[in-house]
Amino acid sequence: MATQISSISVSRLSRAPLYWDVIAVVLVLGVLVFFAQASSGLMVPLTELEEHPISLDPANLPGFAVRTTLRMLAAMVLSLLFTFTYATWAAKSRRAEVILIPLLDILQSVPILGFISVTVVYFMSLAPGLVLGAEFAAVFAIFTSQAWNMAFSFYQSLRTVPEELVEASQNFRFGAWMRFWRLEVPFAMPALVWNMMMSMSGGWFFVVASEAISVGDTTVTLPGIGSYIAAAIAQRDLAAVGWAIGAMLVVILIYDQLLFRPLVAWADRFRFEQEIGVEPPRSWVLTALRRSRLAPWAMTPLAAAWRWSYRAFRGRRSSRKAWKRDEGGADWKDWIWYGATAVAALIAAREVVLFTLQGVTLAEAGTTVLLGFATMSRVFVLIAIASVIWVPIGVWIGLRPSVARIAQPIAQFMAAFPANLLFPLAVSGIVAFGLDPNIWLSPLMILGTQWYILFNVVAGASAIPSELRYVGANLHLHGWLWWRRIGLPAIFPFYVTGAITASGGSWNASIVAEVASWGQDKLQAYGLGAYIAEATEAGDFHRIVLGIAVMSAFVIVINRAFWRPLYYYAERKFRLG
Repeated sequence: MATQISSISVSRLSRAPLYWDVIAVVLVLGVLVFFAQASSGLMVPLTELEEHPISLDPANLPGFAVRTTLRMLAAMVLSLLFTFTYATWAAKSRRAEVILIPLLDILQSVPILGFISVTVVYFMSLAPGLVLGAEFAAVFAIFTSQAWNMAFSFYQSLRTVPEELVEASQNFRFGAWMRFWRLEVPFAMPALVWNMMMSMSGGWFFVVASEAISVGDTTVTLPGIGSYIAAAIAQRDLAAVGWAIGAMLVVILIYDQLLFRPLVAWADRFRFEQEIGVEPPRSWVLTALRRSRLAPWAMTPLAAAWRWSYRAFRGRRSSRKAWKRDEGGADWKDWIWYGATAVAALIAAREVVLFTLQGVTLAEAGTTVLLGFATMSRVFVLIAIASVIWVPIGVWIGLRPSVARIAQPIAQFMAAFPANLLFPLAVSGIVAFGLDPNIWLSPLMILGTQWYILFNVVAGASAIPSELRYVGANLHLHGWLWWRRIGLPAIFPFYVTGAITASGGSWNASIVAEVASWGQDKLQAYGLGAYIAEATEAGDFHRIVLGIAVMSAFVIVINRAFWRPLYYYAERKFRLG
């Protein structure tokens, strides 16, 4: 039977039209040329960047867009590697989880300028005098705006794999390696793809800071859309801002068609529940690759190596106990682990305090805490407003696949829209009407992070089993009763994941949003983000460390006291299966 199916498949491919092969070859060669052109300037001396400053000529935008896209794709690959290792370790090990998840909370709250300020010198030392070192710093900065959201999504999916799937994989005697790639990754893939889109879009929000690096006396401006935007804002050139928006739209549409739409169509096969009669998402790129005769032939060695890895890493048969994470009480090994962790944390805290107090007084440290409370109040209000707006919209979109296909590129563009491009409008309006910057600069904080809530809610709503929807329809559940019994319980784990990431991202965005400038006009809100931005601009590492430490402390306390309890409640109460 298998031989018959194989022969039919080969026969079908042999009769496939030649134009699918042509399309596949053009796509592959186009990607190769794209990477070759984008990487051609990596090994040139760093002095050439100073000799050729960023020009606002729109003719430069295609080349800038290629360089920016390559950085973001490189950061996305690193983010995937980080997600598959870090989130899996946290989900599989109770000992690792108590460290890795709080650490992830901290990492997503550390402002991107905080990462840049302490890493730019290190990355530039890896390739002294070359553009490559600055590119490393820019890719790492974009990575810090993408990885945390993806890791949280994958961690949440691994913790909520339905029991019947686990039992089925156990009955088929999967090893740990095969179980990961044949069960856990496919189950997590639909939500992960949506969060990859969100992370890629989130990278645009900080692309200005990552390409126009300025820390103290160190200033590096890499060719890209972000540095083009920074130059347009500095020169108050509205026409250049418009050209940048147009270039962003074109780039987003291109990688939506060539990357994310194929991924969405491919990941749909891994949905836990498929509804009969609903047309699956389609992608002309995926269709071309599937119907091409050359693409399967080129992938044959990789597929064979992948199948070999299942046998090579099969190991011993796993017992039932090994399939489930130990949730029992702590033993002596746990206490040793926790003790060593506590000692390491105390040593690190001691070093941070000593370093900070060398350049900052205790009175200023107290003032920094008050600034943290001001930023925290903004974050709470903005997350509440965004939830009220986007949860109903996200559920409505997620329950309608045809609408989701239309809304996907629109949401990507809106999520990718950098707040910096609204600074001219925000600053001009606040100055013209005499408004309070402490209030009217706040919406810029949520502009890029509210989409984490929308994307996760859409993913959750699209995963609601059709049987559950049919039960609600048969019982005539409408209005608030439907939301209370079906809608909110189904999306709650996804919403919490998005809200946690949006909250941390809002803290991160405060460093950009609490200080806005347009030419010589500069507005500043009272908050911790503005404090860190000023310290970074001045190259004052003592105050940078103090601001980041206070912000991290706020995020940890909020997550431990509020978000984590909600997360574990969602995991226990609303888990599928």
